[in-house]
Amino acid sequence: MSETSEKKTDPTGEPENPAAETVESETVETTGAEAATSAPVTTKRGLLATAKGVLKTARPRQWVKNILVFAAPFTSGQIGNASVLVDAAVAFVAFSLVASSVYLINDAIDVEADRAHPTKSRRPIAAGIVPVPLAYGAAAVFFLAGMAVGTLAHPSLLIVLAVYEAIQLGYCFGLKHQPVIDLAIVGSGFLMRAIAGGVAAGITLSQWFLLVTAFGSLFMVAGKRYAEIILFERTGAKIRSSLKKYSASYLRFVWATSAAVLIMTYCLWAFELQQRADGSVWPVISVIPFVVAVLRYAVDVDAGTAGEPEEIVLKDRILQVLGVAWIASLAIGYYLFKL
Repeated sequence: MSETSEKKTDPTGEPENPAAETVESETVETTGAEAATSAPVTTKRGLLATAKGVLKTARPRQWVKNILVFAAPFTSGQIGNASVLVDAAVAFVAFSLVASSVYLINDAIDVEADRAHPTKSRRPIAAGIVPVPLAYGAAAVFFLAGMAVGTLAHPSLLIVLAVYEAIQLGYCFGLKHQPVIDLAIVGSGFLMRAIAGGVAAGITLSQWFLLVTAFGSLFMVAGKRYAEIILFERTGAKIRSSLKKYSASYLRFVWATSAAVLIMTYCLWAFELQQRADGSVWPVISVIPFVVAVLRYAVDVDAGTAGEPEEIVLKDRILQVLGVAWIASLAIGYYLFKL
């Protein structure tokens, strides 16, 4: 593809960079030897930009979500088991690749809507850096690579990955426009990450683990949708069709209810762990940083700034400290007292 076909224009129809047109014209007038030298350089630059665009669309920064695959090995007291840790690491890589395939497909489908969005318009596919057909091809490669990696762990992991992909594709191709259903599907993505870690390592998951993960996921998803509603009210930005059927008050109700159930189920789980640890106080102590962290995150949700949960976790130092304190208190309970 030539540079001419890729040249962008501003809303007035004028070239985004007038100097680029001049340079292009001058290139046509160069000698054959000069053209032969410059063409490969231009092609390499274009391929490099496209490759970077594909990688960006794969959203490696969101792979932090896949740390959830280590939750089941940790809460089962087996994180120190080398074979379990390796299986969980395999699940992490496999889930990251499969999830990236979904991101590519989703952005390819939403390309027109993203171009009308104040921030999503800068995404590589919406900006024209990555062609839509290439995005679909890259998605297939990511999915197959993820499944190939998944074969290195328990065979059941492949089922979890396939189910996750099927559900998310259903979301991309229409279910995301259905209110409530879209919340459940996105929330299930977090839940299936946690399940994947247990399945890959052959760990039986407790009912409390599943409840805490499920309502924690719903809390984060409802908070993200609430942030999108607030952005729409503030800027008038185009929003997904399903959000048009929600109100800010309804989404506030969902994330507040989810937070309440999340805290309640975690507290019940912590008291059960205390009994298993011969009365150790550490599982109960873990409730303190956990609840404070939920309330701290709720501040961002209430302010409408929880549009990207991973960004909040990566930037909020206090939230990170609370997370470390929570993990430390659980680790003492699980590994010192051998739950």
